[in-house]
Parts: sequence; C-alpha cells; structure tokens
Amino acid sequence: MDPDTVAKAFVDHYYSTFDSNRAALVGLYQESSMLTFEGEKLQGAQAIVAKLVGLPFPQCLHKITTTDCQPSGPGGGMIVFVSGTLQLQGEQHPLKFSQMFHLMPTPQGSFYVLNDIFRLNYA
Repeated sequence: MDPDTVAKAFVDHYYSTFDSNRAALVGLYQESSMLTFEGEKLQGAQAIVAKLVGLPFPQCLHKITTTDCQPSGPGGGMIVFVSGTLQLQGEQHPLKFSQMFHLMPTPQGSFYVLNDIFRLNYA
C-alpha cells in the first residue's frame, strides 16, 4: 500500500476521532507507545488517552494544512509529520500545531502509534 495513502487515512481517522471522541483513540496505542505532549512524556495507551481526555478543552476542531510521510526502517514502520490549526470552542483565533507520529504495523495488517510528539507553534 502507498505510504501517502496510509498516512492520509491515518491522519483523517486520528483527528476526526480526537475531535469527536478522544477516549476512542486508545485503540491506536499500545503499552509500548509514548507521547510527548508539550514536553510532558507519557507511556502506555491508558496514560496517553487519559492525558488527551483530560485536556482543559472539551471540544476542538483540527484543520490539517500539511501531511508528510516517510518509510521507517525494515519493519514496515512509517513517520508521519502533520501541521495545521486547532480551533478551541469559544476561542476566536485558531492555534497552530505540529505533530509527529511513528506508526508501526500490527500482525493484523493495520498500524499503531509507537511514538507521538505534539507541539503548539507560537509565533
């Protein structure tokens, strides 16, 4: 399967799920998964999703500007780099963000997030 197609499908799924039901993201992570969110490091699916669900804004809308991907290593992994804006409910101006995912294949033929790094981009 074409890496760009996989990356686009993953990004569409991840952000639509994040914006509608963050708790459902738990299936994209495993216990070996790591998230660095604005410098805070977490490991494991439950800890990662607890962080995302506990963010201080109940609703948001991501708008993706760019998605870049590269194959990663002999194991069939993939690096996906995303930039875009994040519109918080009740806020007038969207926030710019960047996020990097290291996706690894599962035996079932899908992918899980091994590494996830998120940063707001302040100008």
